[in-house]
Amino acid sequence: MKEGPDIAILGSLIGDPARANMLTALLSGKALTVSELAAEAGITLQTTSAHLSKLEDGGLVRRRKQGRHRYFSLTDADVGSLLEVMMGLAAKKGYLRTRTGPKDPALRKARVCYNHLAGELGVRMFESLVANEFLIGSDDSLELTGPGRSFVLEFGIDIETLKNSRRPLCKSCLDWSARRNHLAGSLGTAFLEHVFQLRWAKRREGTRIVEFTRTGETQFLNQFPV
Repeated sequence: MKEGPDIAILGSLIGDPARANMLTALLSGKALTVSELAAEAGITLQTTSAHLSKLEDGGLVRRRKQGRHRYFSLTDADVGSLLEVMMGLAAKKGYLRTRTGPKDPALRKARVCYNHLAGELGVRMFESLVANEFLIGSDDSLELTGPGRSFVLEFGIDIETLKNSRRPLCKSCLDWSARRNHLAGSLGTAFLEHVFQLRWAKRREGTRIVEFTRTGETQFLNQFPV
């Protein structure tokens, strides 16, 4: 008798092209309607609803109702991290989409990965924290050092509140475009939220793209030197 977790179930849920497109769209961290997800997958509303039921039963998405609409989002950050890692592996193995578009360079530069910063600037932030020994450890076990805690506090993030969260404080996530790590976990989320609060950047409407202002990008690069 086979023992341990059954990855075949997850593989079958994510492996369908339509479901994969819907899950990728939900990496934006936003809740989307059935109509919006149908457009992302290129299928009918009825087929989309059937796919979403399977994803919900499998624990990968959750729904909430508001007025006439049903909204769907990823269940949690673990699902987002899994999808980003799978995208990184797909890119590494050469399983790439044949068509590219004008959004691709912007997505590669800076984007939202569920609730944290990904892309070239996300990787730069992670590598800066490691190079300055604010973060230490392996990919599977990252720890914020004493100087790292001081840096986070000086940057304007309440580290004590983050430590009380159920989520891991620091977690690496393989970036699908850069194929190097960026920072996930509650600290990764806090960094992205603070970048928005400082008005260094904003989300491009309807996309995962994070657009930095010229001044904001300069400030960001100065804050996270490599």
